[in-house]
Amino acid sequence: MIALAPPSMTAARRGRMLAVLLTGQVMASMDGSIVSVAAETIRDELHADGAAIQLIVSGYLLTTGVLLVTCARIGDVVGQRRAFLLGLGWFTGASLLCGLAPDATVLVLARIVQAMGAALLTPQIFALIQVHWEGGARRRAIGLYSMVLALGVALGQVIGGLVVSADLVGLSWRPVFLINIPIGVILLVVGPRLLPNSRTDAQARLDLGGVAVLTVAMTAVTAPLIFGHDHGWPVWAWTSLVCGAALLVGFVRYETKARHPLLDLAVLRPNGVKPGLTACWIIMGCYTVFLLSLTLHLQTTLGYSPLQAGLAFVPYAARRGDRRRRAWERLLRSVLLRRRSPAGCHRGRCPARDRDDVRHPGRIGLPGRGHG
Repeated sequence: MIALAPPSMTAARRGRMLAVLLTGQVMASMDGSIVSVAAETIRDELHADGAAIQLIVSGYLLTTGVLLVTCARIGDVVGQRRAFLLGLGWFTGASLLCGLAPDATVLVLARIVQAMGAALLTPQIFALIQVHWEGGARRRAIGLYSMVLALGVALGQVIGGLVVSADLVGLSWRPVFLINIPIGVILLVVGPRLLPNSRTDAQARLDLGGVAVLTVAMTAVTAPLIFGHDHGWPVWAWTSLVCGAALLVGFVRYETKARHPLLDLAVLRPNGVKPGLTACWIIMGCYTVFLLSLTLHLQTTLGYSPLQAGLAFVPYAARRGDRRRRAWERLLRSVLLRRRSPAGCHRGRCPARDRDDVRHPGRIGLPGRGHG
């Protein structure tokens, strides 16, 4: 895809353009974590089982991961500006469906649809930054982009806690999704005016065969990981994992011979790329489980409110400097101790295993100081 910025584009317009792109990224990143804090409330009100909650939380990130490569290629075919706006509209509409979902099944399906929009939206952001910024300005824009990736995680936890605790208009957890609608509408109004037109690469093609193989392979791998535990790891789960792994190997071989490959495997040749991607795969594979498990532990075992659970994750994303960390710890300690005490505590006295978590909430975030 070839995107041409107007020669007269000023720094001010680039700044506004970057604000639109990064706000879209914040929305997509935030919705990957915002539901974790609301998961306990959603489970109680919709009478959802463990598998449904896992799909509501993890299904978003898994679907995004499955479709990210495909949607990045779609940006090359139809134009990154068009793909960004289409993904933004899709994401905003799906957020409305999530907020109106009457039961867990509808919410799971709406989250998957929402993830499709996020998958189409997010890869265009970095590509547009690469095209329209140069030199030091590009480095600063990418720095802000990286900061937003981590900031979205923190905002998701905090805003999720604030919204659920506030119980706005008696809507309980639903505003965690509905909050995207006014933001998305504003971006859809100003985005076409600020984002420069682009023309597509005439030689770009979408490898439908590669899309089919990769989608089936990733589904075969992820489905048993989500449902296998609740069903006692039956034979079908192990069979699906083996078949998915075999399909991934087949996808790699297919891409080496494809005329218009979905994924250019030449990017894996430089030294250090494969180990780095492997490390990222392991870290991000555990990341969703970490968010969901810890959030449920804070609320069900330690008795935190949704707001307290959300605030407990702030040091995890902040992670910059011991002075800042200690300030957050003092703030969070005062909030957590002033509010409801954990289950099992009486008049400020807590079991030894719980006391340290309450008095030092910042320690929850220490393992993540290098994340993002």
